[in-house]
Amino acid sequence: MTQFTRRTAVLGALAGMTLAACGNGIGSNGAATIDARTDSTLNFMYDTYPGTRDLAGKAAGVLVMPVVTEIGLGLGGSFGRGALRVGDTTVDYYSSASGSAGLQIGAQQYSHVLFFMTQDALLDFRRGQGWAAGADVTYAINDQGEMLQAETTTSLAPVIAVVFAQAGLRVGATLEGTKYTRIIP
Repeated sequence: MTQFTRRTAVLGALAGMTLAACGNGIGSNGAATIDARTDSTLNFMYDTYPGTRDLAGKAAGVLVMPVVTEIGLGLGGSFGRGALRVGDTTVDYYSSASGSAGLQIGAQQYSHVLFFMTQDALLDFRRGQGWAAGADVTYAINDQGEMLQAETTTSLAPVIAVVFAQAGLRVGATLEGTKYTRIIP
């Protein structure tokens, strides 16, 4: 006889979230698909938030995550794939993943871009076995319609995050605790 336990429920929920996250539209077609989505995401961001073009021009590198799928029902998680660009060249591909627990329900998709404003920040990211976003990430806030606000303190930060194009039924998107891992698509 099979018993239903909390452990079984948690493992089942995590497996379901993993499978759902893998269906975020980026996957089996490899590098060409990620590059095409990265180009499209950058063009959308530059058109919608013109100030990001200046950030990109000053950045040592830019990590673009075109589609991140985040779901939660008590336990939550997110997954996405993207490309690290130095100049206009893709130098590596990364996945992003996070997990969370607490009072949460819903699902959403969003895009985000990390601007590595110093060579040291970019090298720390690339040298690590897996890099976790935390307190060292400063967010540029979209609080004035189509204008992106980047204060003086933001422009001095080593890593600046822009989260945009949110769609879904889950409130807010944060990169806190998101782990980035180099992949071979």
